[in-house]
Amino acid sequence: MKPYATAPSSTRTPARRAAHALLLACAGTFLSFLDATVTNLAVPPIADDFGVSLTTVSWVATAYVIPFAALLAPAGPLADAAGRARLFLIGVAAFTASSLLIAVAPTLPVLLGARALQGVAAALLVPASLGLVLAEVPAERRRAAIGTWSAAGALAAAAGPALGGVIVDAVDWRALFCLNLPVGIWVLLSGRKLLAGESRTGRATDLAGSLLLALCVGSLVYGLTQGPEHGWSSPHVLVAAGVTALAGLATVLRALRHQRPAVRLDLFRSRTFAVASGVSLLYGAALFATMLLGVLFMTDAWNYSTLQAGLAMSPAALVTAVVGVGIGRLPVTLTPRAMVSAGSVLVAVATITLALLVDTEPRFWTLWLPTATVMGVGIGLATVGISSAAALSVAPQHFAAATGTVMAARQVGGALGIAATAVIIAEVAGTGAEPYAAVYWFTAAVNVAAALGALALRPSAPQPAPAQAAAASPRVLEGDQR
Repeated sequence: MKPYATAPSSTRTPARRAAHALLLACAGTFLSFLDATVTNLAVPPIADDFGVSLTTVSWVATAYVIPFAALLAPAGPLADAAGRARLFLIGVAAFTASSLLIAVAPTLPVLLGARALQGVAAALLVPASLGLVLAEVPAERRRAAIGTWSAAGALAAAAGPALGGVIVDAVDWRALFCLNLPVGIWVLLSGRKLLAGESRTGRATDLAGSLLLALCVGSLVYGLTQGPEHGWSSPHVLVAAGVTALAGLATVLRALRHQRPAVRLDLFRSRTFAVASGVSLLYGAALFATMLLGVLFMTDAWNYSTLQAGLAMSPAALVTAVVGVGIGRLPVTLTPRAMVSAGSVLVAVATITLALLVDTEPRFWTLWLPTATVMGVGIGLATVGISSAAALSVAPQHFAAATGTVMAARQVGGALGIAATAVIIAEVAGTGAEPYAAVYWFTAAVNVAAALGALALRPSAPQPAPAQAAAASPRVLEGDQR
């Protein structure tokens, strides 16, 4: 492994380089999360433009989600091997190019193919972006950096619905995807400076294992998202379940035998990392279900327009972003266990309140806004806590691998949460708010489980500063193998 060093020709100080890396990583992450939120508002006009049903055009979202979830985990080790800055810039370039292709897509198949490419690009850039930041930022500032990075995604979630609604109404759905172009080009031009002196192992991960892992996660997400629509005993779901089981078994067996596996099973020797991954799955199930349910509830029970519902969802995301940035400025250092436990409890309290009080009478100011504020604080704490626990429990050269794995767990949990939401709404008898209240009870229970699981998190061993990364052991740090 090449030692970490700043290129001799560079006059950038380590502090400036770290700040520059954080800015670019936040910009790339903002792009990927913004695109995921604004696209939902483009679905109806895309259906009208191409003359297809809403069911068919819903693949605009699915075509992005499946490759994104499938490739997050193998993209992490790839970033550690090839270079985080290098893979980050490749991801941004592919994301920008696919955005342009979507904006000019003449047919729906071309658009869907470009959306799938976007999902691949996002899977490359997201774990590489956080891995890049953690490698550049000194150990004592890493939790604050994770908070800022997380806030970028929350800010995108807050801005997406409002920005998307205005652009679709005022211009056209194609203009949504043009938003990515200037930011993507700026990141590419500015990010080239980070390639000099980058630390990387240079050893390629197992390609066949990566494909097996992607097939396993992709088929799992596909089955979970198609189950509510086609039925859990349909050929779609049964075949997906079979492929998931076989590909998963083959992935594990190959990882046990390969010197550079696609999925880093050795990371799970760290109790902190293993618990963080499990909690991330629970957290994703509750988070995705809650986000989907909010829009469904307000458009159905409260008769809000899609734009109104999107704006009503923005306060929680804004609070999440503020909390993410603010965590690093607190006079005391919060442990991941404290952040995840407290955050999950706060979200559980908010969802229990909604489960008890929601009805068909709109009460945005007296019910929705207060609970959304509490929920935003909880989501902000839990997001930063989970990311901190996972990334900071492994050696620096595995930052991207840890990030990709824990985010893949969140995406799988999200697919479970969305599937559970669809099933509960369809199965619970009653009119008005009863089915939605049942889903809020479900998300509250999952958040309580996440809070209890977080109690098993232990403080991470201190990580060496970037200049010491090259000397770190390739295994999980000894201080965290508990």
